[in-house]
Amino acid sequence: MYLPTKKTIQQFALSSIILMTIACSSSKSEFSKKDVVRSQKLVGLDFDKKYIDTLYPYLKSNKEGFDSLRKYTLDNDVFPAIQFNPLPLNFTPKPQAGFPDWEIPENVQLPEKEADLAFYTIPQLASLIKNKKISSLKLTEFFIARLKKYNPILQCTITITEQMALDQAKKMDQELADGQYRGILHGIPYGVKDLMAVEGYKTTWGAEPYRDQQIEMTATVVEKLQNAGGVLVAKLVSGSLARGDVWFDGKTKNPWDTEQGATGSSAGSGSATSAGLVPFALGTETLGSITSPSTRNGITGLRPTYGRVSRHGVMSLSWSMDKVGPMARSAEECAIVYSVITGKDPKDGTTTDFPDGFEPKKDFKSLRVAYLKKDIEKDTSLNKPNLEKALETFKKMGITLNEVELPEDVPYSSFDVILRAEAGAFFDDLVRSRNVDKMVEQDQGSRANSLRQARFIPAVEYLQANRHRQVLIEKMEGIMKNYDILISPTFGNRQLIITNLTGHPVISIPTGLDKEKHPTSITLVGNLYDEASILLLAKAFQDNTEFDEMHPKGYTD
Repeated sequence: MYLPTKKTIQQFALSSIILMTIACSSSKSEFSKKDVVRSQKLVGLDFDKKYIDTLYPYLKSNKEGFDSLRKYTLDNDVFPAIQFNPLPLNFTPKPQAGFPDWEIPENVQLPEKEADLAFYTIPQLASLIKNKKISSLKLTEFFIARLKKYNPILQCTITITEQMALDQAKKMDQELADGQYRGILHGIPYGVKDLMAVEGYKTTWGAEPYRDQQIEMTATVVEKLQNAGGVLVAKLVSGSLARGDVWFDGKTKNPWDTEQGATGSSAGSGSATSAGLVPFALGTETLGSITSPSTRNGITGLRPTYGRVSRHGVMSLSWSMDKVGPMARSAEECAIVYSVITGKDPKDGTTTDFPDGFEPKKDFKSLRVAYLKKDIEKDTSLNKPNLEKALETFKKMGITLNEVELPEDVPYSSFDVILRAEAGAFFDDLVRSRNVDKMVEQDQGSRANSLRQARFIPAVEYLQANRHRQVLIEKMEGIMKNYDILISPTFGNRQLIITNLTGHPVISIPTGLDKEKHPTSITLVGNLYDEASILLLAKAFQDNTEFDEMHPKGYTD
């Protein structure tokens, strides 16, 4: 077997960075040996002149190959041949019991004040529709009216899919009249983050260069929800190219405090669900974009295991880190939506057919639970008092909490190159065409700037970071194999970056308000392909508290 020497690796690293640097220029531009010498500084190398002389013609030859690549067009749904696998060595997913027949209450009545419908749960709305106390058409018109009324304040919606929604609602009403009932989502309105393609409507990705983009396909997750009877009423704001809460027409607001942004990048899904403009929504997460807006806007957000939910028809930011998940007001509602969108998709090669499910009546006290004691003790945010109260609630519920710590001796600061390099590849045409200059935000922390600098990440460092990622996967498995759930702060520690890199599922659940009257949360981390456990404990917590029933004032006028 051939083993490269240290010098060979260094030469390849330098070759990578120089070629990626000159790749940003036109194919006719020249570069000199002095450029090669200067480029070494970026990657910490210092070759003798004789090696530079040897490298120079090699680099010129490689540049020709790079230039030839750009003569071929790649569709957005083409994934790299090298695909991420989150499975630790010798890992076997836990058996799952499948999903239940969702219980729909029989005694739900229409509220005296119509605006209160905005904060009914999915089962309550399902009861009203199934028992014909309200039509899907009327409910759809109700939520569309709310979107139109409050969007000027919250800036959470990019496109209201009004005609399609009304047509779907009428179809659901007719089917119900004919004795056909598709299930608990029959006739229920919802929204999706505008990274998800819907045929006949714009898919803007929240970014100025794509303001008028129309992708003539429908994302698998949207098709699944439509087939389950759901009624898509809106494409909600994504922060520009899945970063933050700023998009081409403004900044999405937190309904609890409109002086605050909703955070990103599933900002619209978080804001609209919190304010009762939709009963639930879909978001995406690469590095916090479900958990962050769920926390800021006081709702519940489920980020499933990597590969559980199809991303076909969804914008890619990082092929090895992106996930799609539900955002709703409770864990039970997240479980309902998740049961529809999960599963193997032949159009997405990263999806799996591992057993799946949720047992809402299982004894939650049988769960093995650990918590990050030191991380919680070190928390200095306004969230800490509610973190500590939540732990006390779990103990009162009969849960034994075991102390654990996150993996050490891992180069955490290096992992960001994975996301940035993959995003740079997906948006290479945007950068090379200079259309990236049209994006609204252009500061140091902007997506535009991140995409530009991605061109300076050597392929060697990207691969080395992924090797360390495999070490992290094994270390995390060493902790998680002894437990069903790990309780963690949502922010302020390494949990968020670790679980997004390893692919573990998490659920963020509200824990009340801080002293400034802003929502707080706690995060439950589950084993790979075991969403059932975190959903079960989250539901039990919410059955014993009222935080999931809170909603911001001023949205039932």
